[in-house]
Amino acid sequence: MSELLASCRDVVVEYGRGEACVKALDGVNLDVHAGERVALRGRSGSGKTTLLHVVGGLVEPDRGEVDVHAAKVAYVFQSSNLLPTFTAYENLSFAARSAQENSSAPEPLALLQLVGLANKADNLPGELSGGEAQRVAIARALAQRPALLLCDEPTGQLDRDTGTRVLDLLDALQREFGFALVTATHDEEVAGRLDRIVELEDGRVVGEAAAA
Repeated sequence: MSELLASCRDVVVEYGRGEACVKALDGVNLDVHAGERVALRGRSGSGKTTLLHVVGGLVEPDRGEVDVHAAKVAYVFQSSNLLPTFTAYENLSFAARSAQENSSAPEPLALLQLVGLANKADNLPGELSGGEAQRVAIARALAQRPALLLCDEPTGQLDRDTGTRVLDLLDALQREFGFALVTATHDEEVAGRLDRIVELEDGRVVGEAAAA
């Protein structure tokens, strides 16, 4: 078995109190190993995004244990979340500062070239198409040289053809760089491209299987 990068044990996340309390996660267990490609699949409200945020340290669980051993964890969100007043190049440069101690961290322009957008280096996010902005967001995540990349519905705001191109790019980059990839999605086609599917419903893991 490859190196364990992240684990959740009996994780509970609650919102609200008393009768209004909602369990976003209810006793969830999850392991992610180096190089793995995992889909967290479920309908809206199933807990998949909350679980992704727990693994990445954005949400603290109310109960349970979360251990993250990955040296670097990076995100690609449903919306690109680029800094609107920074060019594509500047967005990557800002992200790369956290990886300065790693001499092998790619240069921003090299990353833009890798995602096919070297000619957009001086463009602001508002001057990019949705697919271009998401490709810059992927390059920004890679600027941090993550061992674990977390993607929350990365094609949710894109049309089918553009979304497929973004997924193809993620596949190619994962093979090249070898990071573990965890993607939250409701889309069976997206989930089927990965190696393992973890099904969530009402904050619980209700099934787990290798992708067909």
